[in-house]
Amino acid sequence: MSFDHPHNRDIAGCRFVLATDLDGTFLGGSEEDRAKLYQWIEDNRDTIGLIFVTGRDPKFIGELCDGGVPWPEYVVGDVGTTIARVEDGKIHPIEPLEVEIAETWGNAGDTVRSALEGHPGLTLQATEFRYRVSYDLDAENFDDSAHDIVRDMGHDPLVSDNRYFDVLPRGISKGPSLRRLVTHLGIEESRVLAAGDTLNDLSMLECGLQAVAVGGAEQALLDRVSRLPHVHTAEAIGAAGILEAVEAFNLHPLPKGA
Repeated sequence: MSFDHPHNRDIAGCRFVLATDLDGTFLGGSEEDRAKLYQWIEDNRDTIGLIFVTGRDPKFIGELCDGGVPWPEYVVGDVGTTIARVEDGKIHPIEPLEVEIAETWGNAGDTVRSALEGHPGLTLQATEFRYRVSYDLDAENFDDSAHDIVRDMGHDPLVSDNRYFDVLPRGISKGPSLRRLVTHLGIEESRVLAAGDTLNDLSMLECGLQAVAVGGAEQALLDRVSRLPHVHTAEAIGAAGILEAVEAFNLHPLPKGA
């Protein structure tokens, strides 16, 4: 399965805009369910807009879409520290939306890496990000004093899926960056569905937009959002959970058989 690049589509006028996490959410569920969701989006590009809101970096997203996943029109990547448009298969940061992110982070990367070097349970990820530092987390050996170290430096720590530890600019995460993009594009908030499955999606699900915690979501996330009236807790896994929420909120006609 392959999909065309989006061509400077104005998604502000779309009937429905899906703002979705990738791993476990848009990429979650059965192959059949993923294919159904992806083809439905592609068949309705005039009325459906797509935003990836992910911890993944632009290089990964480009390779993913070249490999058979629908291209988004916009990306909120790097756990909210990248806000970008997609044009002709390339991801271009939207500079005015990243000014606050860049100023808040400064040149903190080396300082953070130095402060957490050798910290029990943390292994620095090889990829160097612009406005974050990320680690693989060994939960059994992790010393949670890392949270205080990061906060004392003026940044925010974030653990997701009990496997990853991110250091982010203070106040920057998926939710605030998604809201900033939605406002910038002039999208009516009632047309947006935010979808996620782990704690690094919490700010996106809590930010006030209609949202779904897909089936199979991290229990820690469900504990935080299950009673929020604007959040649908799906039974269906991954991609199918997104379609379940589209129907629950009556956001767009579904594909046949969904």
